[in-house]
Amino acid sequence: GFSFFCLILFYCCHSLTEDDENKERGNWSSKTDYILSTIGYAVGLGNIWRFPYLAYKNGGGAFLIPYFLMLLLAGLPLFFMESALGQFCSQGPINVWRAVPLLQGVGVAMVLITLIVSFYYNVIIAYSLYYMFASFQYPLPWARCSDSGADNCTDPYTVLCNVSGVVISNWTQQNMSCPLPDQIQVQSQTPSEEYWDTVALRRSSGMDQTGTVVWHLALCLLLSSIIVGAVLIRGIKSSGKVVYFTATFPYVVIFILLIRGVTLEGVRDGIEYYIGTQSNLTKLLEAEVWKDAATQTFFSLSVGWGGVMTLASYNNFNNNMFKDSFIVCFTNAGTSVFAGFAIFSILGHMSFVYNKPVGEVVKEGFGLAFIAYPDALSQLPISPLWSVLFFFMLLTVGLDSQFAGIGILSVAGIYWVTLLDTFLGTWVLLIVGLLEVVGITYIYGGNRFVKDIEMMIGDKTFCFWLWWRACWFFISPCIIMVILVWSLMTFTPPSYGTVPYPGWAIALGWCISVFVLMWIPVIALYKFIKAPGSPWERLKSLCRPTEDWHPYLEKHRGERYSVENQPDKVDTNSICVISSSWL
Repeated sequence: GFSFFCLILFYCCHSLTEDDENKERGNWSSKTDYILSTIGYAVGLGNIWRFPYLAYKNGGGAFLIPYFLMLLLAGLPLFFMESALGQFCSQGPINVWRAVPLLQGVGVAMVLITLIVSFYYNVIIAYSLYYMFASFQYPLPWARCSDSGADNCTDPYTVLCNVSGVVISNWTQQNMSCPLPDQIQVQSQTPSEEYWDTVALRRSSGMDQTGTVVWHLALCLLLSSIIVGAVLIRGIKSSGKVVYFTATFPYVVIFILLIRGVTLEGVRDGIEYYIGTQSNLTKLLEAEVWKDAATQTFFSLSVGWGGVMTLASYNNFNNNMFKDSFIVCFTNAGTSVFAGFAIFSILGHMSFVYNKPVGEVVKEGFGLAFIAYPDALSQLPISPLWSVLFFFMLLTVGLDSQFAGIGILSVAGIYWVTLLDTFLGTWVLLIVGLLEVVGITYIYGGNRFVKDIEMMIGDKTFCFWLWWRACWFFISPCIIMVILVWSLMTFTPPSYGTVPYPGWAIALGWCISVFVLMWIPVIALYKFIKAPGSPWERLKSLCRPTEDWHPYLEKHRGERYSVENQPDKVDTNSICVISSSWL
């Protein structure tokens, strides 16, 4: 993964900074700016904490098979489509739907998803900032139970004993003996769990108990907002330079953690749980494994958020976005796999220290990032150094993916973060992605879309387009539909650990989802009412590109999009005619 990323840098660096092709709107200063910005946007916190958990949960190395299949069949085709759309018209996720006015509400939904998600994503960045600052202490504050901690917090044993009560490892290097069986207390909460709940979050007992503002998190959020504002002050000209650091630094930290991790005791157990002898190929027979693989691929690439279109819209018209899509997608997947090795080597060491299986120390989502990882890092020599590096890495990964947003900072804030992530990060995005691929291929026309792409990257062979047409028309929509139906059928009310959500919170989550999606039919109905002609003529006009759908600069429009020769319109008399345009 690290060497592959170096090859990407080599590929990018051949492009020197040039004057903007689009003087009015602006372009990326260089190819490198775009590639690193897109990688930074696609590679997020989910690559660091969610992928390793899913790999362990779904058969270890066996999980890589459905994961890469879903990348090829669903993730890459949609990423390629969004990149081509944004680059062709040099517009964002709303104006790009001039191609299909009936579905302009899809672009509005994309913007709303990104806006709402950024509200809580910035909170995660604030958590990372807080833990990074807290790491400048020795020993780390979560290495032992706090003085004001809960009674059920128990410090981990610093002496590792075998079943016969004989010392086999002494982590304090002091003259300590094994406790007698009747002296062993049941550990209901580790110090890192206690620190996360009572010190960092000051978590309330439930979503109903809002409490007061947690000021140390509020200040961290303020700082993250200042950083984001400073980065975006000059648009892509400034953010395109910041990503030179924020997009590359995480790989350096992951590489350092991997080197350190493989030198620790117990590393073999962690790697075997990840992709080794513990891999369970029989898991491939379970539908949930394929659903998890497709969902992870789809969302880790940030498809359906509108960001891919926006970033591509600042490219030069003749940029080879096809090659860029391959680079970004496989870098994203490689990062997940690479991070898994680093994480599970440390978790293997953690299982050795606690004398328990890896499966009992791995937690999902926030628990993995802010409980299991800090616990593991506290066991390392020079633990503050590794902890600072790790949480600074989370900070840079988070800033890359979401340069905007505000946060929720009461002691019930973590419940809101989990609620929004549950309802907006699953089937809502699936619906948007499904409408996107169906709208472009079946309404705008797959054959027209292919011609648009060839205007940018040149003519390609029939066999080349046969694969992408097959994905856009059949394979990708079917996969998304199956995932969508499966997700709705298996939906369970969210919870944070053992704390269930009240009924009003679940209802609010559904209301937020409806609020995002309702603009799709509302805007379509509004345009239908405002359009002239009979109902059938109105519908046909809304399924045709508008007059201002064309490449942004006149010199790129050619004969197909010249003023004298407006683009041919889709025959909307029959869906069968539309769907046959790919042949």
